[in-house]
Amino acid sequence: MTDTPIRLLLADDHPVVRAGLRAVLETEPGMTVVAEATTAEDAIARAAQGDIDVVLMDLQFGKGMNGAQATAAITARAGAPRVLIVTTYDTDADTLPAIEAGATGYLLKDVPPEDLAVAVRTAATGRTTLAPAVADRLMNRLRTPGTAVTRRESEVLALVAEGLSNQAIGARLHLTEGTVKSHLARIYAKLGVDSRTAAVATATELGLIRRQ
Repeated sequence: MTDTPIRLLLADDHPVVRAGLRAVLETEPGMTVVAEATTAEDAIARAAQGDIDVVLMDLQFGKGMNGAQATAAITARAGAPRVLIVTTYDTDADTLPAIEAGATGYLLKDVPPEDLAVAVRTAATGRTTLAPAVADRLMNRLRTPGTAVTRRESEVLALVAEGLSNQAIGARLHLTEGTVKSHLARIYAKLGVDSRTAAVATATELGLIRRQ
């Protein structure tokens, strides 16, 4: 076991959250908070300096890049630090992009302090820690792949939930209106529904899209 502390970067746009994470982690032996970042762009730049072992990354930063995009940029570099997502969001639309982007772990912000510390140590070794709700959802997707919506279908569903028309969804996602209709047809078949309203209600109930 090395005596070198695990060097942490806290990436979150809420000062209270960063302060809370710092208060918990700096009391843990073998950990030190090296820096904080208030935007995804700042997190990418700071992580690239080479003195960070684990980034604790939120998913939503308001304007600019989101946490999943920042995770992809950070983990794409050689010798990159591990990224541990710490967020309030646990829908497929949130978890899948982050995990696909290379996140080593995914926790919710209500995680007990002792579990957070364990997850940081686990991430530092390159092993995965998932919040129970996230792990359950991923396992269900593996067990029933035929009913699992894709990342693009989750994006379409989220915009349907916002009340956008097929034409507006196509413009937002750079798709033709026909492609949006095709995605919706597959979504209806997977969810066993026949309307936009029913699709949104069922997807929300299953945790496929974030509750509004």
